[in-house]
Amino acid sequence: MSLLTMGRRGGRATALVSALVLAGSLAACSSTGGAQQDDTAAQGGGGGDKPTTMKVAMITHGAAGDTFWDTIRKGAEAAAANDGVDLQYSSDGDANNQATLIQNAIDAKVDAIAVTSPNTGALGAPIQAAIAAGIPVTMFNAGANDWKTLGALSYFGQDEAIAGEAAGERLKSEGAQKVLCVIQAQGQSQLEARCDGVSKGLGTDVERLYINGTDLPQSQSTISSKLQQDPSIDHVITLGGQFALAAVQAKGDAGSQTKVVTFDNSADVVKAIQSGDVGWAIDQQPYAQGYLAVDSLWMNKNAGIVLGGGQPVLTGPAFVDSTNVDATADFAAQGLR
Repeated sequence: MSLLTMGRRGGRATALVSALVLAGSLAACSSTGGAQQDDTAAQGGGGGDKPTTMKVAMITHGAAGDTFWDTIRKGAEAAAANDGVDLQYSSDGDANNQATLIQNAIDAKVDAIAVTSPNTGALGAPIQAAIAAGIPVTMFNAGANDWKTLGALSYFGQDEAIAGEAAGERLKSEGAQKVLCVIQAQGQSQLEARCDGVSKGLGTDVERLYINGTDLPQSQSTISSKLQQDPSIDHVITLGGQFALAAVQAKGDAGSQTKVVTFDNSADVVKAIQSGDVGWAIDQQPYAQGYLAVDSLWMNKNAGIVLGGGQPVLTGPAFVDSTNVDATADFAAQGLR
């Protein structure tokens, strides 16, 4: 599916995202390690401006120190401040440990849960247990194929198959012949879906390289070795911004002429696009994902609103390249995209 087609399907959702993210951004401006849990609460009302209306647990598979997840959390905290939500954020990259965090939230009798599901085989049962306990759940970022069957209210994020196909179509238009798709974590369905989509859009299979995403120096070395081994690779596509930067370094180490592109944006990726080291990035707007996942739960509790009308609310994909990168730089520098 082309980006144009996606835009037609998601126009109303895009307008909603833009409006809510603008509000969240104004509020925010005024105010890959191993498994990680962070129980720090983002108290609602910007430190007491509003009474606490509800307690929301946000549980992700994000790694500590990953700027992508920092951006998601910023969006969630902005929504919490606007709505008077007591936000409890925790994360763990291990699906079984993440399942335990969901059960902990159920036991704590939180009012609602916002959760990512990169491995529904491990996380589906606790998500359904939360819903059975009367705790409304929104899903975001990972789990686009499963949110409805699990019984979640809404899904906010990128359809990874659509995003991957768009990336593949662009690579094909740029003359890519042999593409290496770098996957930083095995067993995460949304990452595999990206590479599947790239193959579909490109019209030929991409080669997959699995790296240890919790160890950037090792990841750089693994990519460098692969490029040295196979000089016919003309494009590397990574599935996270920090891995694109590692691929740029690996390219230099290997003396390769390959071109580097990536999923996900950040302040460092913006600089790399501006310098020409990275060709383009696909932005899924993580700030919007975090903001909407929390804000929609508040709206559901207080007004009975369910966003999306039974369809996912797509926050991406959108290309950031040399033609529009300067316009995104300020927001990226603030960690807002």
